[in-house]
Amino acid sequence: ASALARELHDVDKLGAFFDIIHQDPVLSQVKLIAEPWDLGDGGYQVGNFPVGWTEWNGKYRDTVRKFWKGCGGGVSELATRLTGSSDLYAQSGRRPYASINFITCHDGFTLHDLVSYDNKHNEADKEDNKDGSDDNLSWNCGAEGPTDDLMIKALRERQKRNMIATLMFCEGVPMLCGGDEMGRTQGGNNNAYCQDNELSWLHWDLTPEQRQLRDFTCRVLALRKEHPVFQRRKFFQGRALRGSGVKDIAFLEPSGAEMTDAAWESDFVKCLGVQLSGDALDDVDQKGNKIVDDTLLWLLNAHHEKIAFTLAQSQPGQVWEVLLDTASPQTDAHRIRPGVLSYDLRERSLVLMRRVKPNGDAK
Repeated sequence: ASALARELHDVDKLGAFFDIIHQDPVLSQVKLIAEPWDLGDGGYQVGNFPVGWTEWNGKYRDTVRKFWKGCGGGVSELATRLTGSSDLYAQSGRRPYASINFITCHDGFTLHDLVSYDNKHNEADKEDNKDGSDDNLSWNCGAEGPTDDLMIKALRERQKRNMIATLMFCEGVPMLCGGDEMGRTQGGNNNAYCQDNELSWLHWDLTPEQRQLRDFTCRVLALRKEHPVFQRRKFFQGRALRGSGVKDIAFLEPSGAEMTDAAWESDFVKCLGVQLSGDALDDVDQKGNKIVDDTLLWLLNAHHEKIAFTLAQSQPGQVWEVLLDTASPQTDAHRIRPGVLSYDLRERSLVLMRRVKPNGDAK
């Protein structure tokens, strides 16, 4: 999209292209989605399109890939991407839904290949494997390509679940590449535009693992649809909202305490807890009624070891109910027993819980 906005050589947000679009009686009223980069100088324009446009958020893609790969570097930017990328969109007056969140798209690795290959394998394109990006932020989990190692295969499936769940639980608009929900592979080819054959086709004869991933994706989509806290139209404030005394979001360390400056700045932190208050959405529905949701606790662990995460209790008798745990392809919702104050978060896994009050009411 950046190429369309160039005046002479530079991308111009005040140029004729945007003027024509914004003044057109039809185009100005539709959803405008930009892939905000091209190959020219200054072509990377993520966060720079005008009000009224949404953008493929390449920074979101890279940050989530780095986190689940276990690269380290801290979780500060991850927290920003999980909450709608306010650093990119708030200043111009745009909302969280200006961010089109994605991890894979038509270019690059499929989700399955992202966790199965360290390197691209584009030999079939007849360009000596020189085409396609070399910077994929992928990790093969211990073997390049297909393997019979059951532990590696299980880890790959868990990593796919981690990334699909992350995508669906973030603020913004999730974009899932068709086929990723059922583990489509291109054999490590990350530039298959020229392959109109079995390499790029969707195969509907699914293996048991592919059916499990498809069913998991349906479950995660249902959770997103069920909970307004994942569909906010305003950015988080990170403080108690006026008149409520309730903080809309809190970022937690494994101890259950809020993240300190030292933790935010540490390059070694690979675990993050995110508590989303359902009482602090600060929004109304189409009928003018206040939107209220469950208070959810979202735990992400990219460490290679499990972590015991302390569960905070806001009042006596409160318990947490586990809605999803990517350690398993199937999670039956279950409540943690009263008095249990920690949860063993498996290595490289993600958990979603909701708070249940003493009277049994989740909200």
